[in-house]
Formats: sequence, C-alpha cells, structure tokens
Amino acid sequence: MRRTPVGRQTRARGIPEATVARLPLYLRALTALSERSVPTVSSEELAAAAGVNSAKLRKDFSYLGSYGTRGVGYDVEYLVYQISRELGLTQDWPVVIVGIGNLGHALANYGGFASRGFRVAALLDADPSVVGSSAAGLPVRHMDELESIVESQQVSIGVITTPPGAAQQVCDRLVEAGVTSILNFAPTVLTVPDGVDVRKVDLSIELQILAFHEQRKAGEEPEDEREEEPTPSRAANPVRAAAAKLRRAAGGTAKPEAKQEKSEKAKNAENERPAVMPA
Repeated sequence: MRRTPVGRQTRARGIPEATVARLPLYLRALTALSERSVPTVSSEELAAAAGVNSAKLRKDFSYLGSYGTRGVGYDVEYLVYQISRELGLTQDWPVVIVGIGNLGHALANYGGFASRGFRVAALLDADPSVVGSSAAGLPVRHMDELESIVESQQVSIGVITTPPGAAQQVCDRLVEAGVTSILNFAPTVLTVPDGVDVRKVDLSIELQILAFHEQRKAGEEPEDEREEEPTPSRAANPVRAAAAKLRRAAGGTAKPEAKQEKSEKAKNAENERPAVMPA
C-alpha cells in the first residue's frame, strides 16, 4: 500500500504550510539538544536556536497539541518524537535520485538521509557512461528501470538533479510511475498535476539573494535606481531654484524681490509720517 506523503497528511490535519516548513528547523534544534542530554528547553531558547520568535513557535506547537509546562518548558525527547511523527519520519521513506552528476553524487553520499528517515532506494541516469558506475555503494541504474523500481520499492519521493532541459521529462516519468512528491534541484520550473507536491532548491537564486543583502550592507544601489544627473540643457537656473526654495520656506508664492520692495515702501512711508498728528 502506497503511503501518503507528509505534505498531504499535515494539510488534512489543518496544519498551515508555513508551520510545516518550520517543523524541520525545530527538529534540528531539538536533536542537537537531545544529543547534549538537555532534558527541557524554554520556548525562548528553542525559538532562538531555530531562528524564529517565541510567539510563532508557541503558535506552531499548538497545532501539534503541545503547549509545554509553565516554568519548566518543553520536554526535548517528547518534542523530538512528536515532530518526527508529524513529519512522517518515524517510518522509512525510500527515495530515488535521478541524474548522477556531481550534485547527484553528493546527495547520494549525504549521510543525513538515513538518520532522518530516508533511504536512497536507487540512483538513476540515462547517460551510458554513467550507468554501471557506483555512488555511496549503490550502482547507477538506467532510467529504463525507473517504473519497476518505483513499484517494487514503493517509492513516493523522487529527487531530480538533472540538467534543466531534461528535468520536465524526468518529472513526467516519475509522476506517471506513481511518485507523488518531488524535490527539484534543476534550475527550472516543473509542471505537475494536482496531487503532486514539488519543492524547488535553486542554489543560484539563494546566492543572488545573498548578493542583494551584501550590496545593501555595502551601501551600494543598483545602477538603474540611481538618480540621473540633469543635463546642462535641462538643469534649472540656480537663481530661480534658490528663489523657489525661499518661497517654499516662507509658505507663500510671492517673489522674494517683490516682498522686499513692498517692505521698503512701507518703511519709507512710516519715516515720512509726522510723529504727532495735528489737532
């Protein structure tokens, strides 16, 4: 019987996607605490370790039915079990990796899969020069075996690490074979039918986002956001610009020269007026 991927399990239980995306962060922080034999942790400490605020963490845990104990905090081992169960990590998940180039080799050799509930069931490629080689002790098998492997191993998760031009075709074959969750490392957008979940990992996009933040930290602006310097023919007359600035500061629209002239006339009229009016 084919198992339901975690994405649809959690949606059925009413857990928001944003919360699901943070659960692995909490699990990683809790696993580190467990390895150090830390029995309990406060929401503030766990939130800081996971990189979120404590209010959001408490809200996320309320979906799991875990509120912690006031003055004590959360039981680390119990939370590890709770989150692992919610993510479906208490069972074995066979995974196929398609495209055994440099990235495919690196993923195949990643030791964290087994400890997190995933088992690499098969490595697949269409290149005759790659088929028959091995990675992480597994033989690279030809793409022609994909359907039989998915069926025999009950695979529901596929990882695509092919060049972008081949990714959609590989995706279509995975879906037709019965795979319902895909992790895509190819720098392209995949089209899948309803009921299939796709997570995209694009390293170049992540680097571009980091470049954006580095540029801002350096105080630089993109070229197209910088103000254009006015050309001499279009530049405003400096005297008029100064006059306009004075008018704005005074809150009126009259020209400074006119105001000054009016003031001088009033002053002269007062000087000509007699100090004592005749009876």
